[in-house]
Order: sequence, then C-alpha cells, then structure tokens
Amino acid sequence: MDETERYERAKQRVGELRDFYNHLTAYIIVNTVLAIVNIVTTPGSWWFYWVSIFWGIGLLMHGVSVFVKRGILSEDWEERKIREMMEKDKKG
Repeated sequence: MDETERYERAKQRVGELRDFYNHLTAYIIVNTVLAIVNIVTTPGSWWFYWVSIFWGIGLLMHGVSVFVKRGILSEDWEERKIREMMEKDKKG
C-alpha cells in the first residue's frame, strides 16, 4: 500500500469518526431540547424518551459500524477477497 492509499484510508476513517461525533452531538442536543419541551408542556406525560430510545438504537448501530467494523464486512476483508479472487482468476 503506497502513501496515497494510506492517506485516503486515513481521510476516510477521519470522515467516519467526524460523522459519528456529529450524529452524537445532534442526538444529545435534540433529545435535551425535547426533554425540556416535554417537562414544560406536559410534565405528567413522558413522551420524549421514545425518540431517545429509537434514535439511540440508530446511534448505537452507527457507532458499531464506525468502531467495530473490523469483522467480516470491513473494507480490509473486501480488499483481501478481491485480491484473492484476482489471484485465482490469474492462475485459472
């Protein structure tokens, strides 16, 4: 892997991290505002947590895709499989 490829991978990784942190920041801000609105408008009926729960599930999946994607579906795996198939094709 040459310097350009390493740079592009690092740039992509930083972009993924930035996107996750932006998502997390939006989650915190919006859910805080919703909680305040809920407390002010209908203090006896809690509804904001539904948004927090379902959006939180999406945020969790986003986090897993960014921080735990080192398994079978990672880009490294894809590249290894592509090289493996190219080698088989070259031999056959």
